[in-house]
Amino acid sequence: MGSLAVQKTLRIGVDVGGTNTDAVVLDPSLSSTPERGVLAQHKTPTTSPNVTDGIEAAVRIVLEQSAIDRNRIACLTIGTTHFVNAIVEHDARRLSKVAIMRLSKSFTKEIPPFSDFPPALKKIMNGYYCFVSGGLHIDGSEEAPIVEAEVVEQCKKIKELGIDAIVVSGVFSPIDEHFKQEEHVRKIIQRELPGVDIVCSSEVSNIGFLERENASILNASILKFARKTIRGFRAAMKRLDLHCALYLTQNDGTLIDAPSAASLPIRTFSSGPTNSMRGAAYLGLADFEGKKTSTIVVDVGGTTTDVGVLLPSGFPRQASAYVTVAGVKINFSMPHVESIGLGGGSIVRINGESVTVGPDSVGHYLTTKAKVFGGDVLTATDIAVAAGEPIGDSSKVADLTPSSISAAQARIRTLVDRVVDMMKTSPEPLPVLLVGGGSVIAPKEIDGVSEVIQPPFHSVANAVGAAISKVGGTIDMIQSTAEQTIAQIVEKAKAMAIERAVAAGASRETVMLAEVDAMPLQYVANQVRVIARAVGEFSPDAFSGQDAAASLDAEEEETYAEESAKESKAGVEDATPIIDVDTYKPTVINNPKTGHPEWFVSETDVEWLADGCYVLGCAGGGSPFSEYIKLRDMIRAGYTMRIIDSSALKEDDLIYWGGHMGSPAVSNERLSANETYDAMIELMEYYKHESFDVAMSLEIGGANGLQPLLVGSSRFFDRPTIDADWMGRAYPTYWQTTLCVYETGQLVPCAIASGDGKSILMTKTTNDEIVDRALRASCAEMGSRVGMAAKPTTKERVVKYSVLNTMSLAWRIGRCIARAKAHNTTSSIAEQMIEEVGGPETAKVLFRGKIIGVERRLWKGHSYGEITIQQIADEEQESSSGLRKTVAEGGVLKIPFKNENIYAKHVKDDGTEEYVAMVPDLIAVLDTQSGKALGVPEYRYGVMVTVLGITCSPRWSDTPKGLEIGGPAAMGYDDVVYKPLGKYVEPKSVVLEYAPKP
Repeated sequence: MGSLAVQKTLRIGVDVGGTNTDAVVLDPSLSSTPERGVLAQHKTPTTSPNVTDGIEAAVRIVLEQSAIDRNRIACLTIGTTHFVNAIVEHDARRLSKVAIMRLSKSFTKEIPPFSDFPPALKKIMNGYYCFVSGGLHIDGSEEAPIVEAEVVEQCKKIKELGIDAIVVSGVFSPIDEHFKQEEHVRKIIQRELPGVDIVCSSEVSNIGFLERENASILNASILKFARKTIRGFRAAMKRLDLHCALYLTQNDGTLIDAPSAASLPIRTFSSGPTNSMRGAAYLGLADFEGKKTSTIVVDVGGTTTDVGVLLPSGFPRQASAYVTVAGVKINFSMPHVESIGLGGGSIVRINGESVTVGPDSVGHYLTTKAKVFGGDVLTATDIAVAAGEPIGDSSKVADLTPSSISAAQARIRTLVDRVVDMMKTSPEPLPVLLVGGGSVIAPKEIDGVSEVIQPPFHSVANAVGAAISKVGGTIDMIQSTAEQTIAQIVEKAKAMAIERAVAAGASRETVMLAEVDAMPLQYVANQVRVIARAVGEFSPDAFSGQDAAASLDAEEEETYAEESAKESKAGVEDATPIIDVDTYKPTVINNPKTGHPEWFVSETDVEWLADGCYVLGCAGGGSPFSEYIKLRDMIRAGYTMRIIDSSALKEDDLIYWGGHMGSPAVSNERLSANETYDAMIELMEYYKHESFDVAMSLEIGGANGLQPLLVGSSRFFDRPTIDADWMGRAYPTYWQTTLCVYETGQLVPCAIASGDGKSILMTKTTNDEIVDRALRASCAEMGSRVGMAAKPTTKERVVKYSVLNTMSLAWRIGRCIARAKAHNTTSSIAEQMIEEVGGPETAKVLFRGKIIGVERRLWKGHSYGEITIQQIADEEQESSSGLRKTVAEGGVLKIPFKNENIYAKHVKDDGTEEYVAMVPDLIAVLDTQSGKALGVPEYRYGVMVTVLGITCSPRWSDTPKGLEIGGPAAMGYDDVVYKPLGKYVEPKSVVLEYAPKP
């Protein structure tokens, strides 16, 4: 066995792209030679409707070219976009209906499966969904045990519907080491419904319930198709007389064996860019394995240029926590890739002095439509030939003037310079590897780059990347630090990741840690999340003698003609109304009983309110996404929710207020429940109140800004929401409210409720701060997320102490984001927001740049973090027209956060420092590309951001008590002295502006 394994040293790598299928034969033992061990290479067009034909043809040719002994081949490794394309193309022939069984007795019901799916995909995939008892808390304890009878009952319904793909998704299932609820339910389903496909969400993805479930649904829907495809691969191997292991490449650059890929095809969705990056580095860097710096890879195709970053580990930098596939948000590991509309087929237009390149392209028709190939379309390839590249017939472009050639090349360089700079996370010049069939058009010099390397075999770098793929193992777990240190938890995770890599087929002596990250959980005592990833070389011994898809009967892959029977998208329209942002007016109607105007909230209003609330959250308050989905669906179901101006309050009105308390990490799993409603019921019972008159928010920032619309809706209490809150932003604690600035003792009596039947009343206190501390201690024991209802308040206190018209402000900021998207003006979103919030004396653009550092740590017993933003020049902006001068210029901006941003400190190029904004003023970090706010969970390397500062309400800044409760010292920064950002302007009331005129 040992001698046989030694002989199996060769690898075949294949990458199936939309335009070409590439194949190579590689001998890794010759990696130090000039040819880097590439024994043969071939590129063939991906023209057949059956991709297996292209794979078979390409592999046959490289086998013939290299004339190798086929018994020396250790494995065939395929990278393919085959599976993801079926989803992107909404190809109903390749996608199956899915049934979802959720495990949670008390939570997630308000946001059902498919809530955020595009309608066309939902129609194809949504077969059935149900809820059964189960689920965990964040500490790993059971919310409820599995009830077998419930599962059996649901299996009967699924059988009646004829659905044979089932997703089992449990709350906090990725940390379920003890109860193994999803596995328990899978065994029951297998017994009741033999032969069905069952996908357990914990085996697909990590923390983040809706995104994990979404990924599991996509995975389940393509399982049948994946099996057929891999059978086709096996049949092709048989015809090629290959007796070796079959692997597919995963999104993170590691291998997955064929049977596993047939059950988890989603792991291959983004393997193409990863293969390209890893292959580029292997071909172009002599010290590929031991390089000390990151490397930028520029892959130029026919239509687009994809740019990614390889970390010193040799693996791609991963994208942010959430990515989208075909409009579906998932939390799956994907490489961070930026794409621009620049390729060999990009169309060049010359209009006098003006020259444009792309983004439209002739694509795979380049060899017939480009001028140098006898066509009549001027392309980027023609420009490269005119500049001296020996391709096609250069006489066909002899009429191009030197100035036109230079202008086109300058435009191409600007496009490449910009996207490369966007991917950098430090000012140090990094090497750039240039690969891909269209790379001849790219500039050989790029700003901020140490060198541009075009390696040998650059046109088949993706197939080389597939051939050199390693075997990996990943651990993602939440552990308690009560009885072990973070260092001990990290070591445990490392060891588990290494064992997983070895179990997956890695050679133990080659395994190394590629990634280790420890993140304390916000607002959860003694809990830390650790992610560890180990990788090692493929070991032929691990699978010697294994038929790489023995469990899959070899059978021909079905051929799908490209034009046939695609799911019609007609009649599958999104229920969201299409509105004209510029002419839209909210519905404000005079209430005949009170004589006061009431704003009836629409779907559009809820979306704008949610986006605005996240901006006002200053990176905290939790994402409003789940609340938005719930309120949107309630409006679609016919429920109403109303907002009134403070002038409509009566002197004796009973005003209930509250919101969520706890960790955003819990919200990510439990989604949106009705805990605040439950807490209000509890408090009403204590007070013996049958109802109340008006609902009000604890804080406008983040998800809590939408809570009063929920409890005040006609589904629950049918009471209006007051256009005001007690913060004007978001703060970490319950006592950091303007109410506590002016009066003490107004927080109790109060109630908290867990949403699963537990509640606590607190009736007395000696000071306001202890209320928050006592409730948070209880909150931790109740699942680290509760709804809270505070002592009812009065009109007098609202008018004197609250921050007025903040729902109006959130709506206007959200409208800004929608308007910028409609008019393609997101680059100047901050300037547009400044006009909405009161003008340049009220708000300022503090900084523009990209995040180059994200740090998270425990400090003084609390979870803190800090981002570092590096400035980019105006000429590097997508558009600099209409942009205001930033408060700080040059250097970097540092923003520490305790879930909310605390201050913005400018560190100049000469090392001097200046605070440009601090709490209680608002500091919002906006995604420059979308114009939307970034919360702490979305902070990641390389994101282009605009930092906006907004002056806080004088309720905070005009008194020493306000600064004591809401200033820097209250966040742990005693040495930072508050300096006002500007002059406060009270937001304009939407209710009064759009009220019917007498």
